[in-house]
Amino acid sequence: MKGLLNHWFKKNKTEEIQEVEEKDSLSSQEEERKEDIQSAHEKWHHEVDALYTLLANYYGSDKLVLKATRLEAIPLIQSDTIQERTAGLLKLILDDPTDRPLPSEEEIPQLLMEIEDHLAELIARRAVEDRLDKAVADKMQERHEDYVKEIKSQLLKENSGPDNAQTLKKLAHIEKMNQVKLASSVSEVLRPQAVAEIIGQEIPMQFLLAKLATPYPQHIIIYGPPGVGKTSAARVALEEVKKNVNSPFAESAPFVEVDGTTLRWDPRDVTNPLLGSVHDPIYQGAKRDLAETGIPEPKLGLVSDAHGGILFIDEIGEMDPVLLNKLLKVLEDKRVSFESAYYDPNDPQVPLYIKKLFEEGAPADFVLIGATTRDPREINPALRSRCAEIYFNPLEPRDIQHIVSQAAQKLGANLVENVPEVISNYVFEGRKANTILTDAYGLSRYRHPEQPEVLVQVEEVYEVLRSARLTPYISHKAENHGEIGKILGLGVHGFVGSVIELEAIVFPGREGKGTIRFNETAGSMARDAVFNATAVIRSLTGEDLKDYDVHVNVVGGGNIDGPSAGCATTLAIYSALKNIPLRQDIAVTGEISIQGRVRPVGGIAEKIFGAKQAGVKTVLIPKENQADIPSGLQGIQVISIETFREALEYALFEFLGGEGHGTYQSSPP
Repeated sequence: MKGLLNHWFKKNKTEEIQEVEEKDSLSSQEEERKEDIQSAHEKWHHEVDALYTLLANYYGSDKLVLKATRLEAIPLIQSDTIQERTAGLLKLILDDPTDRPLPSEEEIPQLLMEIEDHLAELIARRAVEDRLDKAVADKMQERHEDYVKEIKSQLLKENSGPDNAQTLKKLAHIEKMNQVKLASSVSEVLRPQAVAEIIGQEIPMQFLLAKLATPYPQHIIIYGPPGVGKTSAARVALEEVKKNVNSPFAESAPFVEVDGTTLRWDPRDVTNPLLGSVHDPIYQGAKRDLAETGIPEPKLGLVSDAHGGILFIDEIGEMDPVLLNKLLKVLEDKRVSFESAYYDPNDPQVPLYIKKLFEEGAPADFVLIGATTRDPREINPALRSRCAEIYFNPLEPRDIQHIVSQAAQKLGANLVENVPEVISNYVFEGRKANTILTDAYGLSRYRHPEQPEVLVQVEEVYEVLRSARLTPYISHKAENHGEIGKILGLGVHGFVGSVIELEAIVFPGREGKGTIRFNETAGSMARDAVFNATAVIRSLTGEDLKDYDVHVNVVGGGNIDGPSAGCATTLAIYSALKNIPLRQDIAVTGEISIQGRVRPVGGIAEKIFGAKQAGVKTVLIPKENQADIPSGLQGIQVISIETFREALEYALFEFLGGEGHGTYQSSPP
């Protein structure tokens, strides 16, 4: 029994001891596991701290705080739990502002490894960037040193350039000359500045403005004699239309002026100041940086300078025909193209502006205004077809007088009452009238320097006229009486009309052996008109001029260009043959046919103005020229005729108590 008890006791004791030992073993394992977990947490905390330190070194503490604030990661960073700190680290690395679930402890090791990989990549990229930045800085420093050396070399070259004491002395002399300035030239002072100052061209000026003050301005050719204000009118017109709401011209629209007689160019287009040219580095030498690389440089011309404005070409009828055709091409395209064998579109060294000019051309959208003193028939037909045409009037004596008075006001001079009238008798150009007045003004200033106000006397004007060897341009004035064998014809030259004195005398001769003499200098067409006159007179009177000696004379021996003196010549011969006087205040123009019809001629407007200046009261023109009579005409009567008989009705004068013949009146209505 005792043995059983001892056995049971031992057994129970052993089991108890085993139980205790097992409990002790479990407790020890749990403690070890807790220690392992605590050790892992400490390790993770160290790793996270290390990763935060690396991030702070990478971004900088301030930038890291700013980034954490932006990503709302500050609470996670300051947390004591490894899950939140790891989540905060993940936000910073991935730059992710979204709120994700916190990672579990099992996910932390994997997340830390991924974070380490991302951070390693950032640090590696920074290292590469630093190396590149250093290499770039080294290169820049090297280039900078080379650039400084080049500048120093250039300065040395400039300091030791071609200038010496003598050339520098000349430079100083030129600079000194630039400091001396006289008053403005008289042409600038007297130049018209407003539409109202363009005298004698009210209607043409209205048409000029109408063709520019529109959304669709036209190219224009202005015809007219010299000195009537064509250039000034174009310049003033641009300034005027800038104020019009319908005008396409901006306030800064340029007015580029050039003389057609001075436009010289090279057919190879090596130089072309009008259209522009290409400066090839071999021939002309482009800019230094372009010449070194062999790049051609386009140079823009006047057509591009006038882009958006007006290009005014004075004496456009004198331009080279080939250059004019090139200009017409620009008018069509509104651009100027450039070509060069040295241009390589694939060359990366070509500047963008040069590439653009070669590939697209230079803009040249402008309005062309050309002025000429030539007859329209002498102007290039292709140019005329592209342009509207405006005819400026010859200036009348009253226009010249107005111009002289206007110029005196600008000069601050007083005029004796008849000074403008005297000047108007000697010139028909506004420019020339201003020159005479300016000379007389200077003479008065010289003679009376003490007088505060300048008074221009008639005697001073006559002295200027004698010095310039000027004579009155109207050699014959119309008279209110009749004369046998004498009539006034009309001619025109360069848009300036004038009266021509024609006289005839008839002597009885031997039957069938009479002669007809005419000025040799009058021209072949004028002589033909005499022969036509003999046929008309024979059909009208039955008289054969072969039975008479007829002498026809153009007073002054001038050349009559064209057949326009035919009707006047026939009247003079008829008057001499019939011994009937002709009116001396009437002028006649028109070609005479052998059937007695008066045929149309040119230059009607100019001839009428010329007749007005000579004091003519009535002008006879062909019926077919009636549409050519200027509108608004005052101070002269214009009558259109179809036949020579009608001309006789108006031209014959009879001394019957001062009354005229037929429909003639002593003065125009």
